[in-house]
Amino acid sequence: GLQGNSRIGATVKVSDNLVGGFEYGTGVNLRKLFGEYDFGGFKLLVGPTYTPLCMFISHQVFAADENMLDVGGVYNGRRPMVRAKIGGFQFALVEPVTDAILAPTAASWAKDADTGLWGEKAATDGVVETDVTIPMLQAKYAFQAGGLGIQLAGGYQSYDVVAVNDDDDDVDSYLFAIGATYNLGPLYLAANYWMGQNTSNMGMAEWDYAPDMGAGFDADGILDNDAYGLLGVVGFTVSDMLYFEGGVGYVNADLDDSEEEDETLAYYIQAKITFAKGVFIVPEIGHFDLNDDANGDDQGDVTYYGLQWQVRF
Repeated sequence: GLQGNSRIGATVKVSDNLVGGFEYGTGVNLRKLFGEYDFGGFKLLVGPTYTPLCMFISHQVFAADENMLDVGGVYNGRRPMVRAKIGGFQFALVEPVTDAILAPTAASWAKDADTGLWGEKAATDGVVETDVTIPMLQAKYAFQAGGLGIQLAGGYQSYDVVAVNDDDDDVDSYLFAIGATYNLGPLYLAANYWMGQNTSNMGMAEWDYAPDMGAGFDADGILDNDAYGLLGVVGFTVSDMLYFEGGVGYVNADLDDSEEEDETLAYYIQAKITFAKGVFIVPEIGHFDLNDDANGDDQGDVTYYGLQWQVRF
């Protein structure tokens, strides 16, 4: 099957000062469409592309190049923004994310999954309105010293919500991250660590195997979700045709008033075999241990193996 993140695009150079770019994916969906002007020591970008809260250090290919971004990685996606960049420092006003809040549910007649008995399921108060007054704020500083690269990044978002019971509350999200890569000849080492609150409410990666890292809601208002994650990767280049890599990631989320912390541990090993420029295959095997959820229920585990075929041009 065609991988979901397959795309075609271009970087366009209009002059020494003005550049732009676009990407279209399968679907067809717009991935990037931005312009950036260099004023001389100061660059201004407008449009959707990768935000400052993105660090790519893993090359995991499972699940359409998941790259361990949701299990220990740092990934905020491609979003519309206005970004200023001076040297290694960048600051962005990013379109806010407000679609990850619990919606209200009406009373219903439902079957209990444990007992198999039918009964009335009570209505749940939830958010019916959101009010946004400021954009999401993000910043990053990156520098390179020989084979060592360091990235420091942070982001903040806040918006008001109105619940079914007319209570007003704030949903505050933040994330701080540090990442490092080190190239020593054929050896590649990389790691990152992040910590934050209500991170999925600001659009940080939370896919199939990550714990729930968004805010909750009960009769008393918003329940905050504190989370952290870490990722480590080791790679070794044997030749132009053969590269090996392994990685391990961990993420932990702790929702207010929950019985347990929700956590996921994942690891993988792979080999990249290149036949010609841009033509390669990647056999990979990995494992996700989903552990218990916030209610203390075992979520099982997933073991996978497969082979990715790719032509990059």
